[in-house]
Amino acid sequence: MTETPRAGRPLKVLAAMSGGVDSAVAAARAAEAGHDVTGVHLALSANPQSFRTGARGCCTVEDSRDARRAADVIGIPFYVWDLAERFRQDVVEDFIAEYEAGRTPNPCLRCNEKIKFAALLDRALALGFDAVCTGHYASVVTTPDGTRELHRSADLAKDQSYVLGVLDQRQLAHAMFPLGDTGATKPEIRAEAERRGLAVAAKPDSHDICFIADGDTQGFLAGHLGTAEGDIVDEDGATVGTHSGAYGFTIGQRRGLRIGRPAPDGKPRYVLDISPVDNTVTVGPAEALDVLALTAIRPRWCGAAPTGPGAYTAQLRAHGGEVPVTAEPTGDGLRVRFTEPVRGVAPGQAVVLYDGPRVVGSATIATTERAAAAGRR
Repeated sequence: MTETPRAGRPLKVLAAMSGGVDSAVAAARAAEAGHDVTGVHLALSANPQSFRTGARGCCTVEDSRDARRAADVIGIPFYVWDLAERFRQDVVEDFIAEYEAGRTPNPCLRCNEKIKFAALLDRALALGFDAVCTGHYASVVTTPDGTRELHRSADLAKDQSYVLGVLDQRQLAHAMFPLGDTGATKPEIRAEAERRGLAVAAKPDSHDICFIADGDTQGFLAGHLGTAEGDIVDEDGATVGTHSGAYGFTIGQRRGLRIGRPAPDGKPRYVLDISPVDNTVTVGPAEALDVLALTAIRPRWCGAAPTGPGAYTAQLRAHGGEVPVTAEPTGDGLRVRFTEPVRGVAPGQAVVLYDGPRVVGSATIATTERAAAAGRR
């Protein structure tokens, strides 16, 4: 069953309200359930106009206003908390540093770990709140022995457990996801918002990176890291093109390579490797992307850590499917082997392990073992 912290009595709940429809309905449901709810919008930029515009539901000035209007309709107190400096250090600077090192980070996952369920939760607990409520589609389940587990949302099409896989047992004990176990689809959530009189009912979802206003990730990185011309080479080391910064590429990328001549077999080429040391990008055929295994670092367990090898499924990106794996903790890391080769696996991404609907934990991919390399040995 799904429970909230200290179930059985009304809770003092801090509802993180982004200005979007999901967090507004989540706050309304928490209040309707009888909890003492206070809404808070996180100001994540010292200059909000530099963040995304167009009422996308996350970090702009108009998002703050939308959140305030929703709180007024729900009838709960509302505040704006300035976490801009913490967000800059823990999310934006981490994002830039990861790309500079040739890795592919997930800033939403980092925001959940460092901001919403660290900085925000710590402040909430210090102020006497019992739980932080968000509009994420996931469920917290309490087992008979009192352990908290993170489970997938009942609506798998909207499931966001992947970006919450960094939450530990303490954080889960103070997390509330009112949308996660209802099975309501997004159209049904919007219809509920309209019935409640929430003006955000028809507001578009947020999909882009909130701190890149125009959606141009490569331009954003160039503005912070500068340009640095380098070579694009094939698997044999022959130069087939040039680039203005290796940080602008990700493993598995096909578009935007600007390669002057086609591959000998005429097939598309993909980014296979990124070397920040010599500023080189290596490209090759799709089959060269096949990955048999990976090692990951900084594991975060949603409950008790596994004590040995086990069979799980793994998700490798926020909107990706599950694949069967065997996984085993290795001291301060994790070793994962795929039952069948997978593609598009990049260092810096998170690998999240599942046991059925339960999230076992998450770790950051450090290295991969390619099928092509294994075949050459």
